[in-house]
Amino acid sequence: METSQTQLVAIDAKPEPVTIDPERAALIVIDMQNDFGSPGGMFDRAGVDISGIRHAIEPTKRAIAAARKQGVPIVYVKMGFLPDLSDAGAPGSPNRVKHVRVHAGEAMQAPDGSQSRILIRDTWNTDIVSELAPEAGDIVMYKHRFSAFYETELDDILKRLHAQYLIFTGCTTSVCVESSIRDAMFRNYACVLLEDCTAEPIGQGLPRSNHEASLLVLQTLFAWTSRSEKFIEALEQRAAVVAGSV
Repeated sequence: METSQTQLVAIDAKPEPVTIDPERAALIVIDMQNDFGSPGGMFDRAGVDISGIRHAIEPTKRAIAAARKQGVPIVYVKMGFLPDLSDAGAPGSPNRVKHVRVHAGEAMQAPDGSQSRILIRDTWNTDIVSELAPEAGDIVMYKHRFSAFYETELDDILKRLHAQYLIFTGCTTSVCVESSIRDAMFRNYACVLLEDCTAEPIGQGLPRSNHEASLLVLQTLFAWTSRSEKFIEALEQRAAVVAGSV
């Protein structure tokens, strides 16, 4: 597929600026759902500090809006198991053990008064946080492991979109986001993580957080890291160039 120079944009990033073609890009939103980012969700009920995830919502909202305006597809990926947990792994398997430990499948009453279940598909718990609600035309899919690519349709979806450049947002940085970026890089996608659009509760109280550690390893070996305002600025500059050439 031919790419004209007017289509390309350079995003200010680390370890160096990265050039992408917005017409072959997709913006990926990982796990920005009630269980992780809303009061009353799994993290909040367990006493996990969700303030970082809450702070990531507004810049993510701006990045999504800018991408939609330029025709960049939005792909929401949600962590959710089937009601019988059959896709969580066999009893005793590591994935199932780790998730049952955080009460996956447990019934609860959602803040809106509905009956719901932790990390179960098609419940309040696995709905996208209201501030980032998908719009018509957005793609919404589930995963049942930390990586968005493991036993999912994501790779096929991206191929149908002719996407080569993936802009990542979501939570949490060192678990599902990093796992997904690693798998994307192994499949030859060029990935950019918007660091203000992600957060990691693990290690928040340490001298160097897991969030910072993930940013370092990703920008060194697996991806580029940038910020929402840099991504938006690049898209707006490209739009101005295209408009001027008409």
